[in-house]
Amino acid sequence: MAASTSDGKTDIWNDKRAQVANENGDSEANDVTVFAESQISYVAHEIETIPDFLCNKYGPIAKRLDLSFNCLRTLSGIEKFPELEELILDNNDLDDNLQFPSMTNLRTLTLNKNKITDIDGFVAKVRDNLPSLTYLSLLGNIACPNELSSSDKDEEDYQRYRFFVIFRLNNLKFLDSKPVTTAERAEAKRVGSYMKIIKPPEEIFDGEDSQSPPTSPYTPLPGSVKEGGQHRGTFGQCRYIYYGRHSEGNRFIRNNDL
Repeated sequence: MAASTSDGKTDIWNDKRAQVANENGDSEANDVTVFAESQISYVAHEIETIPDFLCNKYGPIAKRLDLSFNCLRTLSGIEKFPELEELILDNNDLDDNLQFPSMTNLRTLTLNKNKITDIDGFVAKVRDNLPSLTYLSLLGNIACPNELSSSDKDEEDYQRYRFFVIFRLNNLKFLDSKPVTTAERAEAKRVGSYMKIIKPPEEIFDGEDSQSPPTSPYTPLPGSVKEGGQHRGTFGQCRYIYYGRHSEGNRFIRNNDL
């Protein structure tokens, strides 16, 4: 049921829409909730694609579209919403095959609890097609590494992800559950390019020996130092800063130990 407004315009709009839908035998349109004639909600209908009637009837007027709690696997048809400023897609089945058309007005995108795993590919699509985006939320996706997506991730894993996303999408003002601060943006500019996470090809671990990585005769040691007792160490400066739970031991290494 539509939210009421002080002047009753929303109720009149929905009553008129329902009347037209019944006359045309279009019962699906009765499940659409319209707020203030430009905010459209079609929630929890188990759809896998955006229905044609939704695109045709509401595409030209919608500025906010909520398609949460469905089974969406594609955004085909979203290009028929040229005025869209806010798109809510939480709790769907959208994955790395997700494609965005050019949507120059879109400022808010939420994709919480979907199936996105490749943050690099996703950010590239957003950067190319959603130039005005300032609010993005990806909580609950594998691509967003925190406790909601995996129990073995921690706050430092999540911070690395934030640095990378903020570095690539420098118009963002809000990411996930908190705003982007000036200090965080400055740090992202400094280290963001090193925070990229590359997914290993799945076929590397396919087959009978999938429990362990494939072996290779290659070794980084010269032949003259392979034998025991002949090892020679080297040292030097590293330009990387390590963020993560396993990097704590680095601070206990003194200069005279090198």
